[in-house]
Order: sequence, then C-alpha cells, then structure tokens
Amino acid sequence: MRLSELKTGQSAVITKILGHGAFRKRVMEMGFVRGHRVAVLLHAPLRDPIKYSIMGYEVSLRRSESEMIEVELCDTDGKAEGISISNGHGTSAELHENENPVNSRGPESRHTINIALIGNPNCGKTSLFNNITGAHEHVGNYGGVTVDAKSGSMKFAGYTLNVIDLPGTYSLASYSPEELYVRQYLRNETPDVIINVVDASNLERNLYLTTELIDMNRSMVIALNMYDDMIRQGSKLDYNLLGDMIGVPIVPTVSKSGQGIKHLLQTIIDVFEERQTTVKHVHVLLNPDFEKAVSAIKDRIKRDGDIAHRISPRYMAIKLLEGDLEMEGEVLKSSNGKEIIADRDRHVEKLQQHSDQDVSETIAAEKYGFIAGALAETLELPKERKVSTTTRIDRLVTNRFIGFPLFLLIMFLTFWLTFAIGQYPMDWMQNGVDLLSDWVVRTFPDGMLKDLVADGVIGGVGGVIVFLPNILILYLCISIMEDTGYMARAAFIMDRVMHRIGLHGKSFIPLVMGFGCNVPAIMATRTIESHSSRLITILINPFMSCSARVPIYVLLVGTFFSAHAALTTMAIYLIGVFVAVVSAKLLRRFWFKRDVTPFVMELPPYRLPGVKTTLRHMWDKGEQYLKKMTGLILIASIIVWALNYFPLDNSSAQTENIAQTAEVGAEPSDADSGSTDSYLARAGKAITPIMEPAGFTWRSTVSALAGVPAKEIVVSTLSVLYTGDEEASDASLSARLTQPDEITGQPEFTRASALAFMVFILLFCPCTATLVVIAKETGSWRYSLFSALYNTAVAWILAVATFQIAKLFL
Repeated sequence: MRLSELKTGQSAVITKILGHGAFRKRVMEMGFVRGHRVAVLLHAPLRDPIKYSIMGYEVSLRRSESEMIEVELCDTDGKAEGISISNGHGTSAELHENENPVNSRGPESRHTINIALIGNPNCGKTSLFNNITGAHEHVGNYGGVTVDAKSGSMKFAGYTLNVIDLPGTYSLASYSPEELYVRQYLRNETPDVIINVVDASNLERNLYLTTELIDMNRSMVIALNMYDDMIRQGSKLDYNLLGDMIGVPIVPTVSKSGQGIKHLLQTIIDVFEERQTTVKHVHVLLNPDFEKAVSAIKDRIKRDGDIAHRISPRYMAIKLLEGDLEMEGEVLKSSNGKEIIADRDRHVEKLQQHSDQDVSETIAAEKYGFIAGALAETLELPKERKVSTTTRIDRLVTNRFIGFPLFLLIMFLTFWLTFAIGQYPMDWMQNGVDLLSDWVVRTFPDGMLKDLVADGVIGGVGGVIVFLPNILILYLCISIMEDTGYMARAAFIMDRVMHRIGLHGKSFIPLVMGFGCNVPAIMATRTIESHSSRLITILINPFMSCSARVPIYVLLVGTFFSAHAALTTMAIYLIGVFVAVVSAKLLRRFWFKRDVTPFVMELPPYRLPGVKTTLRHMWDKGEQYLKKMTGLILIASIIVWALNYFPLDNSSAQTENIAQTAEVGAEPSDADSGSTDSYLARAGKAITPIMEPAGFTWRSTVSALAGVPAKEIVVSTLSVLYTGDEEASDASLSARLTQPDEITGQPEFTRASALAFMVFILLFCPCTATLVVIAKETGSWRYSLFSALYNTAVAWILAVATFQIAKLFL
C-alpha cells in the first residue's frame, strides 16, 4: 500500500521509495528509507499536506508525494510482515589513521583558526554563532533563516577564531541552493575546523549530515546542541563513547544560554593543534559490493592529479555512485574525467543487477544503518514517551476548522496591537517633535535656515520617527511567530492554497517575512528548490506590505478611519495578498512552466521564545529604521524641502503679485500662478494629470514618487509639503491633511483619496533596495525592470478603481 492511504494515528514500515530526482533524494536524506517506521500525525485543514512522524521528528509531505512511498502496516511489535529493520553493514566503522584530514593551515597562521558552522536547518546553528562571536544575526524557529554565509570573529585562549555561519542543509548533495553553497564553500575555502551542529533531541536524522562530513575527511567537532531538550525528554547519551566510535569529539551545548561554549572552543583548539585523542579518520562502511565499487573509483580519482587534491576521493566516489550531477561536472573538467565516469557507470550497472533498490537509496539506507547501530550502543530513550506539547498545540493550530480562522485572528491581533498599543508612545513622540519644532520657531531668526530646520529637518524626519513604536510592535509580533515555530505551521496549513495558485508551500514563509521587509524576504527564497516558484515568489513579494509602509497607514488610517483602524489596515494588507495571488497565477500560466517540485518541510517543535533574543531582533529592526532617519530620509527631506522652497525670487514675486491683485479685487491669473510655482510643484503638476483619476493632487503625486528610494520618505515628503501654511504650522500633520484648501475650500485629502493613496503606495514600484536585491537574486535586471513597470501599472489601475468606487460610498 501507499503512505497516502494511511489514516491519522496509523503507522507503517517503509518498503520502497518511488519517484526520482530531487524528491527521491530529499526524502531519503530525511530518513524515508526502507525499514524505517513512519506514523501519520494529522492532516492540514484542507486535508493536504499531511504531517508524519519519523525518527522522532515531524515532517510534512503532500498527498501526491506520499503516494510515491510504499509501506506495509505495522503489527503490534511495530514491524511489517516480511520486512526486517536492518542496521546494514554500515553499523561498523573502519579506522584509517594513515589518511590525514584536509587542512589549509600553514606555519604563519598558527594562532588563527578558520571555523565553519554546518548543520541541519533549525538546529540552533545561528544562535551558537551569535553566542560565540557576539553577533546579532537573526534566528528563528524554522528552516532557512540563514540564507547566506555570516562571518564573525573572537579572541579565545590566545587564538583568533574566525567563524563562518553557513546555511542549514540536510546533506552535501547538490539538489538545493543551500546544499550546493555549503559544499562549494568546503571545497574552495577549506576551513581549519568544522563545527557540526547537531540537534540533540533529533540525533538520528541530524547525524546523516555528519556521515557525509566524515566522508569528506575534515577536522571536525560536533556541538551536541539543545542538550537541555534531550535531558528534559528523559533521554541519556554516552556522547564520549559515540565520539570515540565515529572519531569526532562531541561537546554538549545549549546555545540559548551559552552552556558548553567555552568547552567547545577549547576542544576546537585541541583539534586544531592535533592533541585531541578522540580524533581519528573513520570510514562509514557500506556493504562489501558497494565498498569494492567505492574503492575502485576512489583509486582512479587518486591517480588523477587534477581533482584528487581538492576534495576527499572517497567522498567523490560515493557522490559519483549516487549520480550527483555537480560532482560529475567537476570530474569531467579533468583530462581523465570521461574514463572515470565510464568506470562509474560500469560499477553502477553491476550493483543494480543484484538489488531492487537504486544505488542512492541503498547508500542512504546503509548510512542510516550505521547511525542506528551507533545510537543503539550509546543512546537510551525514555521507556514511556508522553504526548509532546508540540503535538497537543498542533491539534488546535492545524485543526481543519480552527486553523485558518486562528491564522486570520493572529494577523488581526498583530495589526490591532500595532495601532492600539502603538498609539500611546506615538503620541508621546509626536509631542516631543512638536516641542522641538516650537523651540526652533521661537529661537531661530527668520530666514532660510529657520525654515530648513523647522520644515525640512524636523518636519521631514520628525514626521517619520514618530512611527517607530508601531514598527517595533509589528516586528515584535513577527519575531514571536518565528521564534515559537508558528511560522512553519502557517506554511503547513497554507501549502494547498499556495499549490493552487502555482507556488510552493515554502513560498509562504518569505511572503510573510515580506510584511517586515521585502529585502531579506526575497533573499529567503533561496530555500525554495523550485526555480520557477522561487522567481514567482520574488516577483510577487513586493506586494506584501513591508514595515516601511506602516507609517503611511498609521497616518492616513488614523486620520480618516480611526474608528476601524485595525480592520482598514488588514483590508489594505489583504489587497496586497490578493494582487500577489492573481499575479502568481498569471505568471505561472503565461510565463513559467508547471511546477512539479515536492513539498518536503520539517516542522520544528514549539519553543518558548527567548525574551532577550526576541527583543534584540525587534530592536535590530528599530535600529535600522533609526539609521534611515539620520541618513536617507534626512537627505531626502532636505532635498524635497529645497525643491519646494526654491526658486526664492519667484516666490517673492508671487507674494507681491497676489497683494496687488487683492487690492483691486481681481483674481490672480493662471500665468501668474504658474510662474511662481516651486520646482517641486512644477514637476508634480506636470505628472498630476495622470494621477488625477485616482484623486491625487500635485502634493500627493510628488510624495508617492518620492517613495521610490524608500517608502518611509513618503510621510516625510508629505510633512515637508504641508508645512507651508502659517495657520497650520502648529497643527499635527493629520490636521494639516484635513484642512480645506484656500482656493477650492475642500481638503486635498478625503477618505476616498486617502484610501486610493494607500492602495497605490501598497502596490507601486518597489523601493530601490528591493529592485537591487531582485536583480541580484534572479541574476538579471530584466526582472527588476518588470517588477517596477508591472507593479506601477497595477497600482495605478487599482488606485483609480478604488477612488472612483470609494467616492460613491464615502
């Protein structure tokens, strides 16, 4: 029978993996191999995907993918009839002390150690990196938080430790960008010591990557991380014995508290100085037929001087047997490459004649057999395993009837807190800005300097900085969702919806991250294996309303829709989501081919977020916001003020002309009025006819266009442009927006035009930083140009529609 046929609560033993390519490789790396027991935990609210338990951790598969796994129901002993759960020949290890680990150390760098942090996604690797180096890199309770290499250094015991935090990876294959990135780093950079970070509460799955690092024959230390979770579960591990068996020293650590860090660093130094007695080179043995094939190919590689020195010949031989295309490409660069590949093909054909499993599946099973054998001698599990807190919470969070409403409730609560709680500190900061502005007006002599400081600097920067509390609250809520593990559940319950619009389930996390900032969210798409889904996710991510737009919403919603602030803001966010969904379907239908990439995602256990980590993440984002105040926004505010202030002579002429016409009771002519416009007004009025159908005036048009460098500039521009009225100079920006125009007698902003303005700001051209990262991540400026033009066109159409409809009802 197929795995998809199992009902909730049933368990079975895997007998065969069907399918091919990335799916087959990924599920085998994650433990779906012949003889392993798998249980069905629950179904997503839309009945797809399905959450399974295997090797003590939880993973989700789509129903279509679980149909490609053959199983047999377990009997009362947890075994399938006719299937033996074999440890394989790999339960033994062979010592090879004559082979020295690959090491780049030279005599001139005796006191500098280059260290690479490598581990599975969500094993606490980045937390360990922060603890060692004192850095503040973002951590989260879901896979894919680290999307590129982070570096840091520290001094310890007279040594300089240079640490590189690499992306999380389940193996050293080449089926995903992060796997290939880590493997190429190890091949090209050759760190002195590898810290293999292993989740102590999920040893069997995590140690698969360890076996591949052992194959690479590198100097290594295992950080047995989250050791406190293991103790709490009642498990006992003789880590010293396990370290002796695999030839790698093991140090228990708790990265959250810093426990074991000093011992880990000292062990790294001992390994570097070759005085760690545990270190020895061990071969993770395969069955005899495979060992013969590996040895033969390895010997051929050793005789080739072009490739043997760059990476372990045994590791290369195993990867060639697995059919690794990237490794084949490296071998073919050699003058003897074709002969090596031909030799490999002969061995593969011979091995396939004696087995109903393909070579890669057999190798994965052998390695898991080695791991199971080692843990059988060193790991003692609790006799009774209680229902975990994660399982109990998931019964509610992913419930068929409660899952979606709960997600919407959490998002609504996030927006309500952003407005309701954020209003109080925002008012305090506004009072402070007003007091500072009043002091400048009273103290400074009349003239251009006074206007520059009061209207340009304080009016521009002060108009934006008051929204800092709202930004902090929004990021606090997002951090809590990430750190607890709820973000991964949101992706789980949304996978079927994402699949229907032509996206991958993993696309959901970068899209939600876009509510914070589009730049890191687009970088986070590197965890999506599907090339087409990744490109679509990148292109629709700017429709996710980033925190830079929050000040605009707070200003206009608070001014025109204060009675329904949370609902109005949520509606704006949902418009962005709706446009993203429609755009994704259009891109999938007319541009990209159908996506067949599987949805295989680990679901981490729920964890209480650390107060220090969560607050630090929140403040890091607030600090970035403040840096924009003193940099980009300050400069932009001054430029906007200057363009609105000059030409000074014409402004004087205008005043004199208006006074003369007022004496004779005549109206100033259009020609006179036009000749006295500021540079900014002239530019704005030239473009405004295009924007008038959306209810825009020249001021709102200029403010919207000013948001291309950074969306925060929109509010500062509005603040500068609406400070010219002396009677309104003491009023808040909200009051100035609603004040009637001297000529028309109507305010420039109405409820309808404010709504249209927010829709336009939500959807139009991404900021400069986002356009740059789109080009970088896609490898082409064509996608950045497409995003700028397409988003602006969609923004104009929907803003016009919003204004025309809203003015009928508002």
